[in-house]
Amino acid sequence: MSNLHSNSIFWIDTDKIKPNPYQPRRDFDEATLRDLADSIKQYGVLQPLIVSRSEVEKDGGGLQTLYELIAGERRLRAAKLAGVSQIPVIIREGDTALMKLELAIIENLQREDLNVVDRARAFFRLVSEFKFTHNEVAKKMGRSREYVSNTLRILTLPEEIINGLSEGKITEGHTRPILMLADHPQEQLVLFKEIVYKKITVREAERLARKIAFDRVRKKEFMPDPEITELEEEFQEKLGTRVHIDRKELGGQIKIDFFSTNDLREILDLIQKSNTEKRPEAMMENHIAKSEVKIENQEKAPIDDRSKEEKTQDEADLYNISNFSV
Repeated sequence: MSNLHSNSIFWIDTDKIKPNPYQPRRDFDEATLRDLADSIKQYGVLQPLIVSRSEVEKDGGGLQTLYELIAGERRLRAAKLAGVSQIPVIIREGDTALMKLELAIIENLQREDLNVVDRARAFFRLVSEFKFTHNEVAKKMGRSREYVSNTLRILTLPEEIINGLSEGKITEGHTRPILMLADHPQEQLVLFKEIVYKKITVREAERLARKIAFDRVRKKEFMPDPEITELEEEFQEKLGTRVHIDRKELGGQIKIDFFSTNDLREILDLIQKSNTEKRPEAMMENHIAKSEVKIENQEKAPIDDRSKEEKTQDEADLYNISNFSV
């Protein structure tokens, strides 16, 4: 291909342009695409797309020219939505897969509207597929190494939270306090639900995360009953929410977190299903039975009605007898 191709604008049929397989963006807002399509209908595509060109052999013989998109997928989608048959492009030559990915990321970052999850996935591809270090990615993007590392950490979150971030249920700032609980995915999900249902701020979420982390450390310091800790974890896994067991000298309390009436009904359904073969009175009957045994044992024990002085004197006499020798 001559240098002319790299510097000139060509009009290409939209149906001949394939999407970029390295496009980091996955979510395209339909409303903004329709707005862009309306603008294209009125004014046309004002900024050319960037494509690469390749020739492939057709089934019946001969060669067919195809174009692969490097940058400008929103404009291509909007042009198709607007019914535009041809679109202006600049043809680049000699681009490797790595260069296509870099260009796609840079184009989206320059627009500053790339979804944070898509950005994290694009960084991950640069690191995993093309063996870039975090520092090298940072230099390519004009960002700090910490920014790249923190963005990549988002992908370690549970899938439900990642999807919620993509859908705008939480902000990128909310991921920081959630990531503070990285070793406890169940607690991460609970905090995520609190953020979504209670509409709490990033600062409030950070306060909650610190409190959860502090409570966890405090539990370790006070060496809680391992059986109670295990039961708490089983309850949390079964009910899908935070559960705290406060054990007292006799009995105790179970605290179960919920975020909506529907959550409360789901928890009740789970409890009812697990108790289909047990009667509700079983726990109380078991307690009464143990109490009756205790009372019965007390009744069988001999009654010692001696005074304190008499008990002391008897013990002294017993000591003297045991030490008496002939």
